[in-house]
Amino acid sequence: MKVLLHDLFAHHRLDRTRAEEVLRSLADGAYNDAEIAAFLTVYLMRPIALAELQGFRDALLACCIPIDLGDVDAIDLCGTGGDGKHTFNVSTLAAFVVAGAGYPVVKHGNYGVSSLCGSSNVLEALGYTFTRDEAALRRHLRQAGICFLHAPLFHPALGRVAPVRRQLGVKTFFNMLGPLVNPARPRRQLVGVFSLELARLYQYLLEEAGSSFCIVHSLDGYDELSLTGPARIIRPEGPQMVEPADLGLPRLRPEDLSAEGGIAEAAAIFREVLAGQGPEKRHQVVLANAALAIGCYHPGRPFARNLEEARASLYGGRGAAALERLLALSAEDSVSKSPATAPLTAPATTSAISAATSPSSTPSA
Repeated sequence: MKVLLHDLFAHHRLDRTRAEEVLRSLADGAYNDAEIAAFLTVYLMRPIALAELQGFRDALLACCIPIDLGDVDAIDLCGTGGDGKHTFNVSTLAAFVVAGAGYPVVKHGNYGVSSLCGSSNVLEALGYTFTRDEAALRRHLRQAGICFLHAPLFHPALGRVAPVRRQLGVKTFFNMLGPLVNPARPRRQLVGVFSLELARLYQYLLEEAGSSFCIVHSLDGYDELSLTGPARIIRPEGPQMVEPADLGLPRLRPEDLSAEGGIAEAAAIFREVLAGQGPEKRHQVVLANAALAIGCYHPGRPFARNLEEARASLYGGRGAAALERLLALSAEDSVSKSPATAPLTAPATTSAISAATSPSSTPSA
């Protein structure tokens, strides 16, 4: 590691193969906490190169515990975090709205490191128990329309660096990797990123993977479609700059999105929004991001159509029903003593999302 650090401090960059080797070694416990902290700090001092990001992603995917959820045309809604904005859990709320609209969601998430409350924090506070049991996750996806993959259960390397990341308390390149390493490898992705530079890297990586994607960055720094100003949206068909008015939505203020009271406040906001209660401005930002995700299934379809589906899900109570069903299934798993660390079961075919959790409209393949 000393030689590697000297090279990096001298502004040398890693090629894709070397980057993969380094992160594999990190996952194997080859480096101590001080070495890991120094390594992470390099990428706080300079931008990450495309080849480095590719290699780190390759390593995490190669080292992850695989999960086969069957032939389901699913989507992940995942932001990088690291924007320092302390918003409520917009992308996780949007995930339940999308699931309620009938589109299967495989949500990848983690505890907050540079944020006050990550997706894992809020779901745990709501009563969800993390699992990597394949049969349970298939059941969640089939019956609730959504399953949740708590990243540390599937990525040993994340567990190795978690204490160092918590102590640093700032965004690192692991924030950049989160949306790229969903162990279920869903075919579609809505990704929020904290910088335009990272948006360009993501575009290359997701095009390389052949994903149907939407990358969003709000120019005032949010890793989601914040509606607080102009945003850059990148899809396979090309990029565009949008203002809230272009989408038929109101312009919001940063304080409309803020949730700085910690996990308890975030959980209360979560239930309030899915119940269609509380400030309408919170609903608007969740609906906007849900509509972007739905658009990944309908390239070229007007945003207004996708927004209409999202509204029907939220105000029709289907997003809330998806959450309640997921929590009920998780409670059933706990009663049957299905542990979070249970061995993975053999692959089996996953059926379509049940009609009980799906609206009349069906997502296209």
